[in-house]
Amino acid sequence: MGFLASLYKARGQYSQAEPLFLRVLAIDEKSRGPDHPDVARDLNNLGGLYFAEGKLFKVEPLLVRAVAIMEKALGPDHPDLATALSSLAVVYDALGQFKMAEPHHLRSRAIREKIFGPESPALAHSLTILADHHLLQGQWAQAEPLYMRALAISEKALGPDHPQVAQSLSSFAKFLRKAGRDAQAEPLEKRAAAIRAIKR
Repeated sequence: MGFLASLYKARGQYSQAEPLFLRVLAIDEKSRGPDHPDVARDLNNLGGLYFAEGKLFKVEPLLVRAVAIMEKALGPDHPDLATALSSLAVVYDALGQFKMAEPHHLRSRAIREKIFGPESPALAHSLTILADHHLLQGQWAQAEPLYMRALAISEKALGPDHPQVAQSLSSFAKFLRKAGRDAQAEPLEKRAAAIRAIKR
């Protein structure tokens, strides 16, 4: 049922996906208990659906609960907790609640660096999301080194033609465009496009 819900979501068929996600959540709450990690996963999935629909007011309480469940059930340094914290931070950013977002970004980053190391693709992903957080606030000086480090880590860990490298290039190029540095952005965009063409 969860797979079908995710399939509907991926197709943009949100009205078909929502009752399935809700049913999975209800089943897991009843069979596993309200504080089980699977319930946190279900909450995160439902939150992802509402986020895709732009229903941000529905997302925050789901992800707050998911974070609390994961921290209690899995401990303060689990990678799934890092993912949940990052998701919640992105929601706060989308709501313009940047002061609420930042500690979650930083904690997610710290967990991933501790678990996976300073040269891991997981950390690179956290750095990009944190850079986006600064970009949304016009904090150019804080954002740029994070984008640069994320790109360097991705290239070193995954090779120059990996899809995550293309994403890092695109994110950095978006920053450069917003900073008015179009000449620097263009070669990054072309390289990202070339990588994506190879991977088709």
